[in-house]
Amino acid sequence: MAIAHDQRAEEWPGLSGCRAVITGAGGGIGRAIAQGFARAGAVTLALLDRDEAVAAETAKEIAGPSTLTLACDVADPASVAAAAVRVEAELGPADVLVNNAGLLRPGPLATLPLSEWNALIGTNLTGYFLCAQEFGRPMLARGRGALVHIASIAASHPQGFSGAYSVSKAGVVMLSRQLAIEWGESGIRSNVVSPALVRTPMSEAFYRVPAVAERRAAMVPLKRVAGPADIAEVVLFLASPRAGYVNGEEILVDGGFSRVLMDLVPRPGFDRAEHTNR
Repeated sequence: MAIAHDQRAEEWPGLSGCRAVITGAGGGIGRAIAQGFARAGAVTLALLDRDEAVAAETAKEIAGPSTLTLACDVADPASVAAAAVRVEAELGPADVLVNNAGLLRPGPLATLPLSEWNALIGTNLTGYFLCAQEFGRPMLARGRGALVHIASIAASHPQGFSGAYSVSKAGVVMLSRQLAIEWGESGIRSNVVSPALVRTPMSEAFYRVPAVAERRAAMVPLKRVAGPADIAEVVLFLASPRAGYVNGEEILVDGGFSRVLMDLVPRPGFDRAEHTNR
């Protein structure tokens, strides 16, 4: 179903007329980001994904902007360069790049094959660097633009037995900070959105395990697991002129999940149940 145009949504973020490039645009968060830009009045959207067919599915759900769907392996320099040439030729230079493409593969570090390590680093970190270079070049030439990178709560809270995932996401945060200081004087902002628990096609297998959805929601102060749209809204803010003085920052979008660590420590007399049941 096509997205209805919402004039009020267009007015607030100030993204009307912008040109955005979104990697991993066929996935849950990438698709929600694309939908958000469409609602906000973007004039063009370049939807990149390793699987062009799923990017095309995203395009079908969007009404308003001109869209270009491209197969792009962000870990392949030639693939990224070719995509950048086509985007600029057909849609014009991008105002916003959203680095969202990512992999998640389990594996203990003690026995992790180098090929698995390189695959995650290549997509989750090197891919972000390559896209920033290629799509950032016209931004640097024009003296304006915004980069938003999707990292993870795993960037600061290591997730065991997940191979290079946490390492790659920590690298994304530092990459963004370095871009922020190197490109800031040229009018380019670089920021990170780090989701925590989000129900997406990539994580859906976890939620098919009985009671996992309920247990995960119970751990979050807001008592629900995020959806892709929750992440997209923060991406839109960071991409917009409303965040024009936000640069080199990471916004953790977790519903307060990262603040409950001390609640996991047994403390007789301070347990939540002892107070809520009185």
